[in-house]
Amino acid sequence: MAIARLHGGPLDGQLLPLESPELASLIVPYGEGQIIYRREGDLERTGQGDGPSEAEFWFVEATDEIGPGDD
Repeated sequence: MAIARLHGGPLDGQLLPLESPELASLIVPYGEGQIIYRREGDLERTGQGDGPSEAEFWFVEATDEIGPGDD
């Protein structure tokens, strides 16, 4: 199992399961639109016994405007 660690944007700090550890980007539904995160770097924590593998994803854009009250 692998997880995505999200940075920036409205989902900053969230962890999401990754069905495919090779993904280069995530498109996540958010409100009426979608938000896009792009992967940066290699998969981390890939050894046995060190927990789930992690990939870092950074906020790129939202298809709709995100206001301060949106979360």
